[in-house]
Amino acid sequence: MSLKTVICVLWAVCVGQTAGSQHGPNIIIMLMDDMGWGDLGVFGEPSKETPNLDLMAAQGMLFPNFYTANPLCSPSRAALLTGRLPVRNGFYTTNAHARNAYTPQEIVGGISQDEILLPELLKKKDYVSKIIGKWHLGHRTQYLPLKHGFDEWFGSPNCHFGPYNNSVRPNIPVYNNSEMTGRYYEEFEINVKTGESNLTQIYLKEGLDFISQQAVAQRPFFLYWVPDATHSPVYASERFLGKSQRGRYGDAVMELDGSIGQILAHLVSLGIHNNTLVFFTSDNGAAVMSGPHQSGSNGPFLCGKETTFEGGMREPAIAWWPGRIPAGTVSYQLASVMDLFSTSLSVAGVLPPDDRVIDGLDLSPVLFNNSLLDRPIFYYRGNQMMAVRIGQYKVHYWTWSNSWEEFNTGINFCPGQEVPGVTTHTQEEHTMQPLIFHLGQDPGERYPISVQSEEYRDVHRQVTAVVEQHQKDLIPGMPQLNMCDLAVMNWSPPGCEQLGKCLKPPESNPWKCVWPH
Repeated sequence: MSLKTVICVLWAVCVGQTAGSQHGPNIIIMLMDDMGWGDLGVFGEPSKETPNLDLMAAQGMLFPNFYTANPLCSPSRAALLTGRLPVRNGFYTTNAHARNAYTPQEIVGGISQDEILLPELLKKKDYVSKIIGKWHLGHRTQYLPLKHGFDEWFGSPNCHFGPYNNSVRPNIPVYNNSEMTGRYYEEFEINVKTGESNLTQIYLKEGLDFISQQAVAQRPFFLYWVPDATHSPVYASERFLGKSQRGRYGDAVMELDGSIGQILAHLVSLGIHNNTLVFFTSDNGAAVMSGPHQSGSNGPFLCGKETTFEGGMREPAIAWWPGRIPAGTVSYQLASVMDLFSTSLSVAGVLPPDDRVIDGLDLSPVLFNNSLLDRPIFYYRGNQMMAVRIGQYKVHYWTWSNSWEEFNTGINFCPGQEVPGVTTHTQEEHTMQPLIFHLGQDPGERYPISVQSEEYRDVHRQVTAVVEQHQKDLIPGMPQLNMCDLAVMNWSPPGCEQLGKCLKPPESNPWKCVWPH
């Protein structure tokens, strides 16, 4: 081989490597399930059992004021992937006022075909997208991830509730791409009694393998890593069981923390960490109604999952991108899971859709310059805007924890935190004289500002203008979470024939879903 040929070959290799390294940044969104703001050491959890997340924050940007779009799993996830409030994208119900709705097995609906999801848009820049873990935007075939822009999927369409006997209710399937590969409590074991399951380790391996494959192929990728170990019934692998000072829930958190550490270390070992944006957060607040053995901590905040108090809506959040996001920074930006949609598109060089309202903001100025963007946070519960935050002030137009009927059966959304006139067990409207809190001085929402004060009048006047404009411009989407039917449950998912796992469904008998809270 001549010197000229060698030079040409080396030049071609170098050009190829340079071209590969110039693709858009990789994007990883790590969305935890029911993990609370107070579960991280960096936010003051006293057992300090999240060293990898704490290090991630030290190497990146911490968001103390980060919010979900709804205090429940399915609407929150729909908001993240569409950049739109659930009341716009259809992930809500009109069966009753201000009710949380989601996608249990019997739900008929799912994510609307009219919605454009993040992975669909990233295809414009040749991104390869994979979801690992819980989908929760509808389990019927037309609603599954590969029908909405994802190229690969390993995980389940629903929560890991069970076990069921497969006669009245089937166990939840686990998918490998477009076909099921088994069911929870069968091929994928979860021991409810001991809390042992290897699912987090399976999800970790899937994530590491996907990252390696795309790195070798020099393709930009979007990894949506959504494990559900911290959702009741919580689970952890044998190596982590009994390790935490916090019990089984803490075991699950420790395993997720260790997995996140391995993923970040893997990016570094592959040399792609400087071209990868990683964002960690949770879908809603800790499910404190499940008790300390099955739920986490919302820190100083009021109540938890299912409510629009701070404990239900404020989430732990960390952004990490070595070389781009200044290490050890704290942003006081009011931010939302919907911003991950707009920010991901921005860093990938993709324009958002211009034929619909996008609620998410592009956080690039925040991430790279630690700028602060002026914006409100709207707190929705079903079809009702319950509250709004502007700056340090939160204004409640409606309050409700859960009904007296539920509360009297032992279901308590605010255990040990009853605040008279605030954590009400009937739906209370405060539109004419809203409750206003200064969250900087009163993060627990215990001391409403006096209606007779000038501070109250100034805040009320400012927020009223924002709310009126929001309500004037709001065009609700068609509600997708109104109808239920036992016949649509996971009886015969795609791929069940090859596994001999098909089950006979009952006759169709649809009804309006009942959402008690």
